Amino acid sequence: MSQLSILKRSNHQPLSLLFQNQKQMKIKISAAVHEGGNPSDGETITTVHSDIIRSHILTRLDGPSLASLACASSQFHALSTEENLWHKVCSSTWPSVNHPRVREIISTFPFGHRSFFSDSFPLTDSKSKPLKLDVNALTLPTELISTVDIYYQDKVVYSKVEEMETSSSWSLCSPFRVDLLDPKDSAPTPIKYFGGSKHDAWLQHLEENLSLSWIVIEPTRKRALNVSSRSAVSVRRHWLTGDVQVRFGTVMEGDGRRGSSREMVECKVVVTCGGKEGGEMHVREASMVMEDMEGRGLNGKDSLVILGGVMECERRKKRNGNEGKEKYEEFEERKRERKVKRERKERALDLVCITIGLASFITFWSAVLLR
Repeated sequence: MSQLSILKRSNHQPLSLLFQNQKQMKIKISAAVHEGGNPSDGETITTVHSDIIRSHILTRLDGPSLASLACASSQFHALSTEENLWHKVCSSTWPSVNHPRVREIISTFPFGHRSFFSDSFPLTDSKSKPLKLDVNALTLPTELISTVDIYYQDKVVYSKVEEMETSSSWSLCSPFRVDLLDPKDSAPTPIKYFGGSKHDAWLQHLEENLSLSWIVIEPTRKRALNVSSRSAVSVRRHWLTGDVQVRFGTVMEGDGRRGSSREMVECKVVVTCGGKEGGEMHVREASMVMEDMEGRGLNGKDSLVILGGVMECERRKKRNGNEGKEKYEEFEERKRERKVKRERKERALDLVCITIGLASFITFWSAVLLR
């Protein structure tokens, strides 16, 4: 079997078809033998020259496939961990990381773009326990950098890098919020906008085809975290303006205290879109906030502590298109249950207060009348 025959097949078959699993990567690939060839020759993929593997196979793989291939053998590990490959993977996955400031920061990560991809690609597991950080002893970051990419049908329609100063007392005490656009600005997209109520099916279309990546980078720790659910968790119209609000979000562990309003917190990302009927859809607002289970916004200090804890914990989970929405719906259900319990307690307390007041009123007038 010639090296050219393997190259030809690699141009047309994904890695999962060329290698059924990681163990078979070391075994002869008889399926790649030319017609009339002998499958018992025992030739393996490892006999292919490394330059061919590097330039014609590895460059066609996405990040997860490249990471899987690195686990197959020491040879593949050496070839699959080269920085230029991971730089290409990150650039194609998140175009916003091509910003000079972001490239400079990624270069300081332990393994460059490979470390950045390892931090930014997996979903955050809401069940994983973040490291317990000592708030008083913790050195809070002086800045956070957000790299944001909005996709429509897997094609980038908007990218932005936002730098946020986090060291001032005002930013630590005020509600945590990151805005990508000024109130008077908007960003055009190639998506056609439908604003009439009869086009509610279009909202479903947006929910299925619009996706977002919001990566928060902490330069001091050299860590990153993708706080987006990737797919939209809800799409609705604003009750007053009629603009479309597409919501993304990640549910994560908060302070860990059972029953606390911050037992779980949500990193909520909302993209507001508008435009003229039949014209271009414009992104009018894109913001990220942190909220507890009662819908109250967290301040800057608490948000930085929680984000820092999640960055340091293990969160390597395969991405599932519906998982983000399922976690969001579960979180919303727990919020509703918590609200019902709180209202029940408040009604019981009101009833007790009314009873005590009524009893005091009757006792007072009874004493007056019987004197």
